[in-house]
Amino acid sequence: MSIVAPTIASSKPASVASQAHASFPNAAPANDPIAPGRWEWLTVRLLETAKGVVPPVITLAILLGIWQLATSSPGSSLPSPTTVIDQTWDLIVNPFYDNGGLDKGLFWHLLASLKRVALGYALAAGVGVAVGVLVGHSVWAMRALDPLFQVLRTIPPLAWLPLSLAAFRDGHPSAIFVIFITAIWPVIINTAVGIRNIPEDYRNVARVLNFRGFEYFGHIMLPAAAPYIFTGMRIGIGLSWLAIVAAEMLIGGVGIGFFIWDSWNSSRISEIILALFYVGIIGFCLDRFIAVLGKLVTRGTANG
Repeated sequence: MSIVAPTIASSKPASVASQAHASFPNAAPANDPIAPGRWEWLTVRLLETAKGVVPPVITLAILLGIWQLATSSPGSSLPSPTTVIDQTWDLIVNPFYDNGGLDKGLFWHLLASLKRVALGYALAAGVGVAVGVLVGHSVWAMRALDPLFQVLRTIPPLAWLPLSLAAFRDGHPSAIFVIFITAIWPVIINTAVGIRNIPEDYRNVARVLNFRGFEYFGHIMLPAAAPYIFTGMRIGIGLSWLAIVAAEMLIGGVGIGFFIWDSWNSSRISEIILALFYVGIIGFCLDRFIAVLGKLVTRGTANG
């Protein structure tokens, strides 16, 4: 008995270990903190990340090098990258200062612009989807409204600014209107195209299930057109960010567009370059946000 008992006790852990290994073949053994399977997975992930990160970094380094060489001469009209960093270092490390009035850090200018974009873009997305569904679903609405939309969408965004200033008599709602009127057209057009391209099989399913009104809209129309809708929304968010920077140069007040124009009037070229860098980064982030949101809503069918 004294010999059998230890044998049985020692066989149970071996059995459990073999079962665990059978259930989780990639699980690490007790004496190895990282299994070979995990090493392979980690290596693949690192290689995929490197493929996406290394080429842009190399390209950026080459462009910065060309910029540095082209502007290193004393008579250059534009500052070099090192000069930009040196002259704008206080703005970079202290973007949150607020001395009152228009003397604010870049964070507050960017935040003011983003607030205007958020409001104008939200209005454009909501109205654009609703009107796009109407135009895409109704032949009569398409014939009546599509020519008008094709004419209005060709008007440059800043051409609307004097009219909006005359109507609202204030720069803030005028800028929001410019964003709205700029971003709404791609949302309307892409939504209408998505509605018109709903597969006939989907429509037949709706007829069989007797979907009407909101049931048809929620179960058939919106899911089928969602990839088109989010494509229009991605175009719209980019146009919104372009429009607000241009509009703020004219309406004044706190905003990244005003900051750029004020820097130009004060001959602070390095500050303009820094502001443009932030504008590009935020524009990229806004585009990626809408792209990720579209993938989540459409379960990967929207273009990313």
